[in-house]
Amino acid sequence: MTKIRENDVDTELPLELTISWLRDKYGKGELTPHEVMAAIVQRAADDAGMNLWITPPSVALIQPYLDALAERNPADAPLWGIPFAIKDNIDLAGVPTTAGCEEYAYTPSEHAGVVERLIAAGAIPVGKTNLDQFATGLVGARSPYGDAHNALRPELISGGSSSGSAVAVARGQAAFSLGTDTAGSGRVPAALNRLVGYKPSLGAWPTKGVVPACASLDCVTVFAHSLDDALAVDSVARGLHAEDPWSRSVRRDETELPQTLLLPDGPLGFYGPYAAEYEAAWGRAVEQLQELNLPIAYVDVTMFAQAAAILYEGPWVAERWAALGGFIEANPGIAYPVTEKILRSGSAAEYDAASVFQAMHKLQRFKLEARKLLQGAVLVMPTCGGTWTREQVLADPIQTNREMGRYTNHCNLLDWCAVAVPAGDAAPLTPFGITLFGVAEEEHLICGAAELILAGASAVSEAASASEGASLFADAGANAAVAQATTLVAVCGLHMRGYPLEKQMRGCGARFIREDETAAKYSLVKLPTTPAKPGLVKREQGGAAIALEVWEMPLEAFGGFVAAIPAPLGIGKVELRDGTEVPGFVCEAYAAAGAEDVTALGGWRQVVPLQS
Repeated sequence: MTKIRENDVDTELPLELTISWLRDKYGKGELTPHEVMAAIVQRAADDAGMNLWITPPSVALIQPYLDALAERNPADAPLWGIPFAIKDNIDLAGVPTTAGCEEYAYTPSEHAGVVERLIAAGAIPVGKTNLDQFATGLVGARSPYGDAHNALRPELISGGSSSGSAVAVARGQAAFSLGTDTAGSGRVPAALNRLVGYKPSLGAWPTKGVVPACASLDCVTVFAHSLDDALAVDSVARGLHAEDPWSRSVRRDETELPQTLLLPDGPLGFYGPYAAEYEAAWGRAVEQLQELNLPIAYVDVTMFAQAAAILYEGPWVAERWAALGGFIEANPGIAYPVTEKILRSGSAAEYDAASVFQAMHKLQRFKLEARKLLQGAVLVMPTCGGTWTREQVLADPIQTNREMGRYTNHCNLLDWCAVAVPAGDAAPLTPFGITLFGVAEEEHLICGAAELILAGASAVSEAASASEGASLFADAGANAAVAQATTLVAVCGLHMRGYPLEKQMRGCGARFIREDETAAKYSLVKLPTTPAKPGLVKREQGGAAIALEVWEMPLEAFGGFVAAIPAPLGIGKVELRDGTEVPGFVCEAYAAAGAEDVTALGGWRQVVPLQS
């Protein structure tokens, strides 16, 4: 938390900045964008040794956007005052674009297409982030500006190539950030820093103003703390761009659940110093997926690995050389050594025109088979099969990087969309994540599945936080007391007995205590989500008593439980009919304003009755 002072009122700026939280504070007049940006500048300075930024946040960079914001009506700007970071292969007018190579740098006169749209929506760019040079890498350790540190464990890699973009969000220096994704760069760093990484369909967001890696496969992506925040950015960034030859119109329909979840048939491979822990985390994730009441089918994933091989073990590397070969030839030895080696591999004699067409035709067959397989379905795989220490990557930069793309490289080649979401921790402060894949026209299905998975995530999603808190108490000689500590939790919808997320309560070690009801001060709304969710809102005047259940949950599980709750829901104090207050599910007022009021029914069991 960072304490800032505005209008003689102390406000805690949380490390986890979200769009909904900032909107709420701005709307209440409790916080101004100026104060938020000042705190971000200070945070970036404090974390300077983590190598997150190439052009770090500064008053000089941010002030013109703050000045312009003063003339905007927040009601007309959906991202008014929201700070965001930009990967330094994406243009921000007047600020050098380096792509991680100082000698390559140029200063653009206009914003990249996506950046222009975000600024027009009121978002404030705060700086340009570090990356694997020329977006060539998945480790975050291939930059002359230093290897970016992991947000949670500095000795581990951050993931790449969008390294600084992910860590900046995880470290509270932006509410969201832009990355790029050709082979997994918008997903791997999300998994390693406990974030959501959203990769839209090819062409859905313009790539105008982006330094190309493989132009036919490049995507601009977003890192955020929640799926809702990622989709808020998507709503602004998406759309055909008249000046972008790779842009196309790909609509994201209203969120729906897929007909089927597809899982890999047979064991998967894991790697790195936490291979066993990652394998166990994947096993837990599969168990949780099997409890979601969605049909599951198991599929052979060999084809996806064969498709992925085309990217780095076939002629597609020539596309990288086509984009950057001229610079490398004119400046030998300037690029980061491993980056230059990879780029030069694209000039190999065997990658002639015939080999390119042979690969294209092979890939087209894969696309057809993949489309048949995924129609109406969502494939779930680990985002990464492991991680590495920064030292291990520097000692063996090629093999470690290749392993990081084991479950990511196929995606863009097959014309898929994807969203990476947290799925607990493999080890303390070592996040594990899964990725949901869908065909280009079915982004609404990966969103529906991700929403359901995040809503039903188990306590292991924040086991690191619980472990850290337990160790602090242990230092005070109170470890046994921590293990036994519990808290009451009031639930009013899908977590009640008999509903789909009761298993989440059980998985957290919670036990049912009693049926109860709120004080007569609440309204209940039915949020327009799939599945429908209840929103409990306390009213200043009027209101009614709403039926709920009171459960008891171990404190060591409570942090993970709370962290997995998607906006606009959250945990706050719920007043019961006897006047006592307990932690429980509440809803932010902005979401309730457009939802169906079902207060008169008295409780969720009357709104969505259980099927007998």
